[in-house]
This record gives sequence, structure tokens and C-alpha cells, in this order.
Amino acid sequence: MWNFLRPSGGINTQFDMANAHTIELTRRHQVVSLSKQGAAVGNLRINLSWQMRTSDTGGWNQRSGSWLSRQMHLFKPEPVQAAGPAMVNVDLDLACMYELADGTKGVVQPLGSFLGDLDAPPYIQMTGDDRFGGSSGETLYINLDKREEFKRMLVFVYIYDGTPAFDRTHAKVEIFPSSGPRIEIPLDEREPQARSCAVVLIENKKGDLTVRREVKYVYGFQAELDRLYGWGLQWGRGYKTKV
Repeated sequence: MWNFLRPSGGINTQFDMANAHTIELTRRHQVVSLSKQGAAVGNLRINLSWQMRTSDTGGWNQRSGSWLSRQMHLFKPEPVQAAGPAMVNVDLDLACMYELADGTKGVVQPLGSFLGDLDAPPYIQMTGDDRFGGSSGETLYINLDKREEFKRMLVFVYIYDGTPAFDRTHAKVEIFPSSGPRIEIPLDEREPQARSCAVVLIENKKGDLTVRREVKYVYGFQAELDRLYGWGLQWGRGYKTKV
């Protein structure tokens, strides 16, 4: 019975497995090699999704609490909600700083409409800008058929507008290789006032393409992440058009 319940690989399991098709990168298990699992080809899809936690809306979750408390709630009137929106909107942006093998550096991001190109340098492209945390979120594609053109890529998330609290947005980044399990990185640590987070660093080291968990929060924006990782780009303030 113990052998049946114990995860395969015992204490030497390389990654935390949410299920058979998901690898969760954690502080303990930070790196996965796309090359070694035969996934360093085709289009690598990276998705950011988020939503405000139920507890932040001021509402009561009927599924929470004990059985007795849920039964007692049936005899209580619903509280009167205040007028106006009950949820604070947060606009998260997914982005990627890149450095190519020839030394070219830049960024792909919604701000400034730097959406990139999948079939020409930088071989990275965004599908658009989601301002409201929809189910599809924001998606970034990387053309790994051009993997020899890449040196490193920093995938990061920043809060363009709204409450600066990543733990309240219930955000996560998921990476979908062309084959093998997807890779998941939750962004739910309590970092009050942090505006940006370096999520993963993708590096090409002698032909081995690896994905390394970073999850480093900073209180500024792209320029601060640039300094942290030594990218050397020039940054200016940018704004989105109103919707």
C-alpha cells in the first residue's frame, strides 16, 4: 500500500507534479530543460492569466467554512452590497526582454505596441493586450525552430494599472512546449507594493535550452528589471490609450 501511495521517484523526484501533464517550478525545483525532453522545437506558448480573489470582493464564499456554518448561513439574509463595483480591476502585462546570439537586445510587450514578429527577429510575438484578466489572458509565442538565434530571454509581468499586490490577483504564468508537460509558475507571494516580477529566464547554453524559475519582485518597472539582469536597454515612460 505504501509503495502505491508514494510518488514515483521517491525523494529524488525532480519536479513538483501538479498532475501528469504539469510541472510546477518552485524554489526547490527551479530548472527544466526543454532540450532534454525534446521540446525545444516549434512554437513555445507562454500564457499569463489572472483574476481577483473572491475574498477581495467582500463577498462570502458559500463553499468555505464548516458544514455547520454553511447550514446556519441558510437562515441569514444576504448582506446588502454597497453600490458600485465590488472588485478592483488590475491590468497585468506579460512581456519578454530578449538578447539574441548576435548581440541584438530588445523587448516584446503590449505597452508601446512592441508586439514582435514570430518569423523574423526577434522570433517572439505577442497576441495582444488583455486589460481585464479574461479567461484567455495574454499570450506570448517564441519560435524555437530559431533556437540557435537566442542567447537569453527574461519573461516578466508588471502591473500597469491597479492595486500593486500580486498575491491578490491570483496570477500565474503557464508555459506550453510543443511536446511534454506544461510548466506552471504561480505569482501569489505577498510582496506589498511590488509593481513587476521577473518570472522565468530562458537561456541557450551550448545548445541546451533551459527554463529557470526566477519569481523576483521589484518595486519599479522594466528599467529596474533591466538593471537587475544587466540588459542595458534605454527606457522611457509610456501610456496606454483609454478604453
